[in-house]
Amino acid sequence: MRGGGLADAYSMYKRASTKDQFTDYEDREENLDRTENGVWKEIGNPSWKRPLPHILVAIISSLLFGYHLGVVNDTLESMSLDLDFSGSTLAEGLVVSTCLGGALLGSIFSGWIADGVGRRRGFQLCALPMIIGASMSAATSTLGVMLLGRLFVGIGMGLGPAVAALYVAEVSPAFVRGTYGSFTQIATCLGLLGSLLIGIPAKDTAGWWRVCFWISTIPAALLAVLMEFCAESPHWLVKRGRIDLAEEELEKLMGASHVKYAIAEMSKTDKGDEVDNVRFGELLYGRHFKVVYIGSALFALQQLSGINAVFYFSSTVFKKAGVPTDTANTCVGIVNLTGSIIAMMLMDRLGRKVLLIGSFLGMAVATGLQVAAASSFVPSFAVLYLSVGGTLLYVLAFSLGAGPVPSLLLSEIFPGRIRAKAMALCMAAHWVINFLVGLLFLPMLEHLGPQIVYAVFAGFCLFAVAFVKKNVVETKGKTLQEIEFALLPSH
Repeated sequence: MRGGGLADAYSMYKRASTKDQFTDYEDREENLDRTENGVWKEIGNPSWKRPLPHILVAIISSLLFGYHLGVVNDTLESMSLDLDFSGSTLAEGLVVSTCLGGALLGSIFSGWIADGVGRRRGFQLCALPMIIGASMSAATSTLGVMLLGRLFVGIGMGLGPAVAALYVAEVSPAFVRGTYGSFTQIATCLGLLGSLLIGIPAKDTAGWWRVCFWISTIPAALLAVLMEFCAESPHWLVKRGRIDLAEEELEKLMGASHVKYAIAEMSKTDKGDEVDNVRFGELLYGRHFKVVYIGSALFALQQLSGINAVFYFSSTVFKKAGVPTDTANTCVGIVNLTGSIIAMMLMDRLGRKVLLIGSFLGMAVATGLQVAAASSFVPSFAVLYLSVGGTLLYVLAFSLGAGPVPSLLLSEIFPGRIRAKAMALCMAAHWVINFLVGLLFLPMLEHLGPQIVYAVFAGFCLFAVAFVKKNVVETKGKTLQEIEFALLPSH
């Protein structure tokens, strides 16, 4: 490192700041020594460049996830006219909710798929239903086929985020794992923003909604093809006892001088074939209960903070301010993307815990502004400023921590033996809470009013701050093995 030698570097991925990580290690020569006991001891960090192409391919799944979340926003009206369900709120609701139901199914089985066939094949199995489903939706002339296509797409959406979180955590060096973990959220934001921009002509151009679905098959096909050339997760290979292949993949990802030490570290926790013996009950009680509880609670609090309700209600807020819907959606998307990029730069500097606490606090303040806007004490000229400002502040605060951190943190704190299946369980909990919040938000808004509803969201945000302070450990700069040893009791 600058101004000092490398003699004190001891871990496979030594902690470094974001400022240093893309300068200090770029051209450095890595060396490897043995200790007196003959154990491999590593000098220096692996190059951040080696795993980057593999991660960029993997986050195509997150891009698709974001795209399909937003693709029906601008296309639903013209789609309903072409497929003869215009005016049917039930049919319109099914077009959206069928996709969410598919995502729940995909997330439930994601862990077993990722452990059974590997992370690379998991990505390809995620791409397949997205290609089939999007093609069915684009070519259909009936509502039934559209719904079936949306179900297939949803299954792919459920598989993708879980496998992406696993893969990025397992192939990234510790000193940039937070930065690379943020790529999934940035890709999701880009996909969502892309779907909104591509969908703009749908209101004026006949049949454009079909083009929007066809376009999504291109990145899905790229994901399936390019993943053939990407490295498999060395952690998964070690679990399977395929040490020779794990060494080959580690050489691609880290460089030859880091292979022996990395294998030695993984072998301490990733026991071959034990992954097949993980029972569902193990995730709910015993020595694994604490980390699974933390993971499920983080995803639940992410949804109970009201993010989807705020996104849904943002169009109404902006409309009252005289801002067109397309412009409003684009503004929210840009703020979301900006916050995610800032989070990427801070993730390995400030750490996951600090960003989570700051994010939930910012969201509580933003919902407080919405509560104030809904009260009778605020002058009418200030209501619009508080509403619009509160909405944008909320989205920004969410994208700085509560959005990108949970999936990254969960892939870090779960022990290797249960990582994929525990992620699947927490993702399933995420989709269930997501569905319930979406189902109950409008009835609560109608019967209780925005002031009470936003006050409830603010309460959950403040509770999340207390929960994170008490239960979440900092994982910045630590290897997955170090995190596992720190969190998991020996008995």
